[in-house]
Amino acid sequence: MKKIFTLSAVALISMIFLGACVKDSRYVDNENYWLSKERGEVIYSDAYCNYYVVQTNSGYNIIRSYSGYKPFEGDVVYGDFSFTGTRSIYNRSTGEVFTGTVTDYWLSYNGALDAIDYYCPLGTKSTSKSGFREGTK
Repeated sequence: MKKIFTLSAVALISMIFLGACVKDSRYVDNENYWLSKERGEVIYSDAYCNYYVVQTNSGYNIIRSYSGYKPFEGDVVYGDFSFTGTRSIYNRSTGEVFTGTVTDYWLSYNGALDAIDYYCPLGTKSTSKSGFREGTK
């Protein structure tokens, strides 16, 4: 009787533990879905600023990072960048899906420089007015 109770307790704990294991939602499940979205390249990212700049075919976009995850310069990202709001973005370079808020979109190069200086006035690379690195678009 004692063995049955012990085995059933171990089985119950195993079911609870295995049932609680869920695949991390930060990793993409369906890459074809994301590749149908708008493509961009991160051309500015600074460790001291929550904002980064993504260059798309429509112009430059300013995106704010809330989740603690921010892509690096040169990363290729996919998402809906042509309107403001919070949404999921896919970083194809790392295979992760993260949350970002598009604050400005379809900006010119100089408009993006001004916007990033407005959002991050101190301690950013763009304050030198040397500009962003050019994307490979």
